[in-house]
Amino acid sequence: MNTGVSRLTLDLTGALDTDAEELQSLAEQLRRTLLELDVEDVQLARQGAAAPAGAKPGEVIAVGALVVTTAPLLVRQVLQLVDTWLRNRPLRSVTVEIDGDTIELGNASAEDQRRLIDAFVRTRSPQAGTPQAGTPQAGTPQSGE
Repeated sequence: MNTGVSRLTLDLTGALDTDAEELQSLAEQLRRTLLELDVEDVQLARQGAAAPAGAKPGEVIAVGALVVTTAPLLVRQVLQLVDTWLRNRPLRSVTVEIDGDTIELGNASAEDQRRLIDAFVRTRSPQAGTPQAGTPQAGTPQSGE
């Protein structure tokens, strides 16, 4: 059994005409959507750069970035939700980083994206990468074939 938590950093990349205010608004929309899952927490990411003079450390928000804390077994659901949410938004992509591993969502067809998510999750945790019972994998022979 895999215990502990996974921390995913989501970095939204806007379309060419997306400004910082719109990007932050989209990040807040995604945050609210992610909180509907059974995740532990979703916070606006803090910028790693030095804070401006007079600001307290940790007060600077990274525009268009979120940090999701969740059980490892929910990583697939988080990635699938982000991919689905992204499809009708003025964004080019969402880059997800977990412990130095990254996946970029938004630059593939829905079927290709599903396969990429499956492969990404499977390489991180073979047990977590196993599809739920009754969910066929592309290219996997089904009974009777």
